[in-house]
Amino acid sequence: MTQEILDRRAAAVVEANKYLVLGTVGADGLPWVTPVYFTPDGHDAFYWVSSPDALHSRNVAERPDVSIAIFDSSVPIGGASAVYFRARATQVPDDELERCVALYAARYPELRAYSVDELHDDIRLYRARPTEHWILVTGGDPQYGTGIDSRRPVWL
Repeated sequence: MTQEILDRRAAAVVEANKYLVLGTVGADGLPWVTPVYFTPDGHDAFYWVSSPDALHSRNVAERPDVSIAIFDSSVPIGGASAVYFRARATQVPDDELERCVALYAARYPELRAYSVDELHDDIRLYRARPTEHWILVTGGDPQYGTGIDSRRPVWL
């Protein structure tokens, strides 16, 4: 399997799924994970909307290093496709909100689009910028399987 195939597989996982699992760590050093629906900007940034009072948002404010997993949990056991990321997360700065909220809203036509004015107090737009990327290669993969699941780097 070539790097190009791995990269395409990873991109397909991102595009096929609406939720990512965001892993954060609080000031107390304890981990927390939460699902959020997201919009990707390629594989360079992922956007979601959350309350700044949510535990994961408070954790991001305290410690911006996060981990992310994107996968389809509805597939049969052994048939999973997944991508994993280490990233830095922040609230989107006010001077970037207009462009970023338009990108975010474009993926979810079934949802009400947020205006820039709505994203200042009770709810904010967040962005994670990955620093490392991997794809799951299952042990039974017909091209790369070794009998044991493994991670392979993507988007090098």
